[in-house]
Amino acid sequence: MTEFSLRCFAESGNAYKVALMLELCGADWQPKGVQFFKGETRSDDYRAINVMGEAPVLIHHRDGGDFTLSQSGAILIYLARHFGKFGHESEAEEFEILRWILFDNHKLTSYTATERFMRHFRGKAGDPTAEFIYSRAKDAWQVLETHLQGRDWVAAGRPTIADLSLCGYLYWPEQIGADWQELPAIAAWLERLKAIPGWQAPEALMPSGQ
Repeated sequence: MTEFSLRCFAESGNAYKVALMLELCGADWQPKGVQFFKGETRSDDYRAINVMGEAPVLIHHRDGGDFTLSQSGAILIYLARHFGKFGHESEAEEFEILRWILFDNHKLTSYTATERFMRHFRGKAGDPTAEFIYSRAKDAWQVLETHLQGRDWVAAGRPTIADLSLCGYLYWPEQIGADWQELPAIAAWLERLKAIPGWQAPEALMPSGQ
């Protein structure tokens, strides 16, 4: 049995954050596909694993029994502590990383994932609600763009789980309606992430949720 199992699917940027972290850390892990688009996360069996009905779910098969954890931000913090990689080296870094993970979950990923689902997967481009959420996503991208101007990484002088959290949905520019030529600091940062040894695209790490 592998050390880690990850309930995930390739279309999920939140699952990608964790899959990428596992891959970059050289973890012994295995993806367990979730058929999201067929309603699996709404099933009683899945809700028994995660009452929130979301992916990803990490299962750490360790001595003394399995440890199960959901929510990508919490999982990234757990993995950073477990592997001693991509975490903080000072108290200031610890809270700067947490600040950006919270911003990502509350603003950047929250709006980006929702507008992508509505506009790309549901075909609701032009719907007033979808377009409002899209405008909020673009506002969040601009915050990240401004922050990255003149720096290589988000929260420290090296990549951390803050970077891995924020990038989760940004490797699908066509699907989220982003033009990285208009946001060059983000574009350069995404390329720096791709240059980290072990980086892979979501589709290379996880099965589709179709």
